[in-house]
Amino acid sequence: MKRWLLIVCMPLTFVAQAAEEARRGMVAAVHHLASEAGVEIMRRGGNAVDAAVATGLVLGVVDSHNSGLGGGCFMLIRLPSGEVVALDGRETAPAAATADMFLRDGRAVPELSRTGALASGVPGQAAVFHEAVVKYGKLPWGVHCEAAAKIAEDGFPLSSASAARLLAVEKDMAKFASSKAIFFGTGGRPLEKGVLLRQPDLARTLRALGKGGADWFYRGDFAKATAAWMRANGGLITEPDFADYALKRRTPLETTYKGRRIVGFPPPSSGGVHVAQMLNILEAKGAVPGEDMPHLIAETMKLAFADRAHWLGDPAFTKVPKGLADKAYAKELAKKIDLTKSTPVKGHGTPPKADEHVFEKHTTHFSAADASGTWVACTATINTSYGSKVVVPGMGVVLNNEMDDFAAAPGVPNAFGLVGSDANLPAPGKRPLSSMSPTLVFEGNRPVLAVGAAGGPTIISQTLLAILHILDEGDTPAVALAKPRLHQQWSPDELRVEKRMSESAKADLRRRGHVLNEVDTLGSTQAVAQPEKGGPFIGAHDPRSREGKAGGF
Repeated sequence: MKRWLLIVCMPLTFVAQAAEEARRGMVAAVHHLASEAGVEIMRRGGNAVDAAVATGLVLGVVDSHNSGLGGGCFMLIRLPSGEVVALDGRETAPAAATADMFLRDGRAVPELSRTGALASGVPGQAAVFHEAVVKYGKLPWGVHCEAAAKIAEDGFPLSSASAARLLAVEKDMAKFASSKAIFFGTGGRPLEKGVLLRQPDLARTLRALGKGGADWFYRGDFAKATAAWMRANGGLITEPDFADYALKRRTPLETTYKGRRIVGFPPPSSGGVHVAQMLNILEAKGAVPGEDMPHLIAETMKLAFADRAHWLGDPAFTKVPKGLADKAYAKELAKKIDLTKSTPVKGHGTPPKADEHVFEKHTTHFSAADASGTWVACTATINTSYGSKVVVPGMGVVLNNEMDDFAAAPGVPNAFGLVGSDANLPAPGKRPLSSMSPTLVFEGNRPVLAVGAAGGPTIISQTLLAILHILDEGDTPAVALAKPRLHQQWSPDELRVEKRMSESAKADLRRRGHVLNEVDTLGSTQAVAQPEKGGPFIGAHDPRSREGKAGGF
């Protein structure tokens, strides 16, 4: 059933939102067709893993500016046994990648890592989705692919968000005939809102994937077609790069916050590390007056992102200290926060045993849960809008531009303004640092929340804020996701806030010394919760995503 919640806590564009409740299963995603596909597959006997994969595959059709088979993902699965599985499907750099591949005459050339043949890593989403279904799902793999293939074949009305993104990247998309053939009309301009978008090549790809599994993708026709395009256009990805790709099973990162277990994703996700770090800092700071909280959260973000810029990278290539999520280290960082004013952060901190206690060697988020106790939090991406802007000819798949998530050179900002160190330079087979933050929250051993977000580095801050609103303030997911957001990533040293934030709150932040950058929206968060044991699941989609939906049965 639907429960309507009136949101009156602060000025909001989104006055009311429908919160979905269901007893047997729930899915929340950024597009209603994807959520409906996930719910339908549960009705047919699938579990939350089946639902999450069906949802993710459909998102690659209807929300292809954010994610798809040409990109990667991080998936957290909580099994009925209580085990939590972390599947890393992050893209990898090709074997021919070099640390200076995006430099020309010693200077970084941003366009090289953002558009065209050098911008893509080897995709990992297909590997994770296939593994998840085969190992933990209940329905055959081909069923999931067919659900997405039918939508690609029949078509769907292009959303306002997709049309706006197409218009924004028109110049770069127009460089590639295969991309124009799908996303541009007969007049040579990007498709407009409401136009029926049919993708027959993608439908054939999905059906071939459904029949041949991940092996078809990594050792069959898809790998061959992509490698051929790369050879003809100066790219580096080869058929052996596809054949060598392997998903990684990671050890989930755990911390506690005020008695709850918080389970996130370890490196190459920076999200799990820094959500844990920020929760630890806030817990160490103790109770503070409510009017101080926005300032305290902003200062906490600043400290965590300074550490991110220095320490984080692929744990197979660099030492990422586990001490970043250490509670004693958090207490030291908390002492640096002055509740009365903004304090400049000159650089990173040094967590305990930084050299020896280390982790083992645009975007969308969707959450799912079912009555058997299976929960999924999955974040998937091709990076910026329409990734590299390249569609693999004959395959209909948009390739990622995740190579931009590497540091082109130490201290050089990427498309999101993030800077990195030597720890995140490109190297053969290396996985670029990611902000994706799929998170599960437990009361004891009982899962109560699956949450995550989309929006570059704001993913981390969005996930943090959703957890704080729900756990500390007692908000329902719908109320939590509708509240105005803020984001501080250390570099540039500014505090991004949504314009909808109250004028008094913005004035207070300025008074404390924050330089505010007011923006319309910050990202998109999706959540599924079960507040009471044996009670209904409650799903909420971010009201900033007009096509989103939470659905259940």
